[in-house]
Parts: sequence; structure tokens; C-alpha cells
Amino acid sequence: MDIAGVSVALANVSQMSQIGTAVLGKALDTNEELGAGMVQMIDSAAMELSVNPNVGANFDMRI
Repeated sequence: MDIAGVSVALANVSQMSQIGTAVLGKALDTNEELGAGMVQMIDSAAMELSVNPNVGANFDMRI
């Protein structure tokens, strides 16, 4: 058995696992920020309806 080769391969696997975990953490942070932005947009739309409840309720059309 090549102990040096096994040791290098194990170190590479460990490093790739750490990199993958860091990338996943960054992706989770980004998705959390996007979700918070969407919630804020929904809240602002609900606020507009509470201030002007008739906005968008009527439709004027001419033929």
C-alpha cells in the first residue's frame, strides 16, 4: 500500500468537503436575503391595499 498516496487523497477529499460546505453556506445566505426581500415586497403591497383599498378594483373599458 502507498501510505503517502492515501494520505494525500484523504487530505484532498477533506479540503473539497470544506470548500463544498462553504459554498453551500454562501448559497443559503443568499437565498435567505432573497426571501427576506420577497417578504418585504409582499408586505409593501399589502400596505398599499390597506391605504387605498379601491385601487385596482375597477376596470374601465371602451369598445
